[in-house]
Amino acid sequence: MNRIRSVFTWLWGIGFIVLMFPVTCLIWFAAYPFDNNRILVHRFLRFQGWFLTHTIPLWSFKIEGREKVRRNQAYVIISNHQSILDIILLDNIRGDFRWISKAENFRVPILGLSMRMAGYISIERGSKESAVKMFEEAARSLEKNISIMIFPEGTRSKTNRLLPFKTGAFQLALRADKPILPVVVDGTGTVLPKHGYTFNSGNKLRVRIMDPVFPGEFGTGDAEELANNFRKMISEELDRMKSEK
Repeated sequence: MNRIRSVFTWLWGIGFIVLMFPVTCLIWFAAYPFDNNRILVHRFLRFQGWFLTHTIPLWSFKIEGREKVRRNQAYVIISNHQSILDIILLDNIRGDFRWISKAENFRVPILGLSMRMAGYISIERGSKESAVKMFEEAARSLEKNISIMIFPEGTRSKTNRLLPFKTGAFQLALRADKPILPVVVDGTGTVLPKHGYTFNSGNKLRVRIMDPVFPGEFGTGDAEELANNFRKMISEELDRMKSEK
């Protein structure tokens, strides 16, 4: 039964994205002369994530703490990463942001072009040149008051336990003098684990937005120490969320 439900879920999700692609192109084309930051395309992609989150019947979904996201404030947004489902769940966060995503995703038909039209930022794994370019593009986005969304683990966890955090997001926050907004996702790794194609139903998916931490509260200027501190913070909050079930 799970396999049958999974087939229909994949067909619905992919079909919806394909159907929305001409609209994405139309918005990009119409907004091109005046929307240099590609905000309108991003908002439409965010709507698609919100719509898919709330129309797939295999799970219930709850988001907490959206009121903590201030308008007109750019953040370096970090989140744990359990599943590809995290992406559509995190689209439920308010505000304008740009994803930092591995270059392979930009090569996926339709999806990759949509991401480019929204001004999302790619990074080629293992390439120092790509990392420097990504860092510069992300810093420019923050200067324009557009937040950055990044998974500091760098990849999905196979066990739902946090992987070590890379320092890039924290170097960026220190350089740009912007607050870090920690977000915790729970349940997606059970519904659709890494390298899995079959959806497990009956699970509750949750996103919890924690209090933003402003540069004056960092307590350190060392990116590695920041990475460890925020990893501990998110790990403890994830444990609390699991205990609340």
